[in-house]
Amino acid sequence: MSSVQEILAAFYDSSIFVYGLTLIIVYGLLALLSIIAIRRYLNATKPSQLENLVSSPLAPGISILAPAYNEGLTIIANVRSLLTLNYPKFEIVLINDGSTDDSLEQLIREFDMVAVDFAYNEKIRTKPVKNIYKSRNLAYSNLLVIDKANGKSKADAVNAGINAAAFDYFVCTDVDCVLHKDTLLELIKPVMQDGDKRVIAIGATLRIANSSEFDEGVMTRMRPPKAMLPRFQEVEYIRSFVLGKMGWSALNCVPNVSGGLGLFDREIVIKSGGYDHKSFGEDMELLTRMCRFCEDNKIKYAVRYIPKTLCWTEGPASLQVFGRQRTRWARGLAQLMFAHRGVFLNPRYGRLGLVVFPYNFFFELLAPLVEASGVIVYLWLAFTDNVNWPYAILLLIFVYTYAIMITTLSILWDQLSFHYYKSFKEVLSLCIMPFLEFLLYHPLITFYSLKGYFFFLTNRRSSWGNMQRQGFKKAKTTT
Repeated sequence: MSSVQEILAAFYDSSIFVYGLTLIIVYGLLALLSIIAIRRYLNATKPSQLENLVSSPLAPGISILAPAYNEGLTIIANVRSLLTLNYPKFEIVLINDGSTDDSLEQLIREFDMVAVDFAYNEKIRTKPVKNIYKSRNLAYSNLLVIDKANGKSKADAVNAGINAAAFDYFVCTDVDCVLHKDTLLELIKPVMQDGDKRVIAIGATLRIANSSEFDEGVMTRMRPPKAMLPRFQEVEYIRSFVLGKMGWSALNCVPNVSGGLGLFDREIVIKSGGYDHKSFGEDMELLTRMCRFCEDNKIKYAVRYIPKTLCWTEGPASLQVFGRQRTRWARGLAQLMFAHRGVFLNPRYGRLGLVVFPYNFFFELLAPLVEASGVIVYLWLAFTDNVNWPYAILLLIFVYTYAIMITTLSILWDQLSFHYYKSFKEVLSLCIMPFLEFLLYHPLITFYSLKGYFFFLTNRRSSWGNMQRQGFKKAKTTT
């Protein structure tokens, strides 16, 4: 090996060691903080609290915003699910974002809707709104349907919903999501309980709906997805929400609130400019601007997460749809970090600049690049016969077993806390996945992340594509 090769190999070895060790410590701390935060949640949660909220005149009104684009397969069942939510004062604002299928026709027919005159105040600019519909049936008086021109992004659709919303808080969800009946009660609790800070956003755990059973838009039996790709996503979601988001919530450093389910302070959202329709990671980008707005205006704020599963969403079952989703997410992250680069390590922005952004940069944005370059370097070292094989194998075994341990801990802690799955076999089927994730699933994530970065750098055009829903499995009927 030449001196240049020796220097490069030594530099890479030392850099990877520091990088990997830091990541291991961070995950260990997040796991510990997550366990503490979930225990506090369980100890503080009492059924009487939810009952009191249902009857409380102080419970603030909530607008549920659900954008829809070609969701005809599931739209009626999911709207009916939203209508059954347990909360004293809420409305549903469904935004038909220029669907080319029969989504709007189904809604008009099923809920007896007619076009109405509506005082639509465009505080956030969007594509033109064509019509606004209300039902002639009083049973659906809290349902509002906005029909607008396609904005080529979810962000544009949600912004139209924000403009039409009647209440100070709104929940953003996807029309293909199924929510727990107590979702609004759970999400509003941090707003009413945190007196020291203004809670500007709250998220909760999402799960993959594939293979679970539903009856008229209500989840009746949770099951792990049968297909391998959705099951990998289920494991990833559990680790991300139960361990990651809850750990960050304990530090008030939540990096993003999922677009599938999140409650937001409408005033702060509007003053922050609403969702960016040009962003491919609109949920993360919005929260970043909300936090920046609060820091710039000296508002003491908090972003909270709830460990309880309140939302089920259909995960991509095909590699093609999954690849489009993950490429878009990675592109959105790169776009976000570039657009808000002034926040990075800027003490003016407190934890956002000194904790959230550095973590996202080093361990989210750079991770696929580090991993891909690591494979190339080790192949080069192996080709030149310069690999310290005992050390390399020992390091690989340690990283592999640590990743399995962290993921398995998330799965077991989630099951022990909430008992979602009814059989040991179902839990075991999830615990097997971390052993395969490193070999089968994680390389896909890395590949699609790099693809997303390439699209960002080359400014590739893209739009809000059809997710090709398969629909939810209906609950078995008994006679």
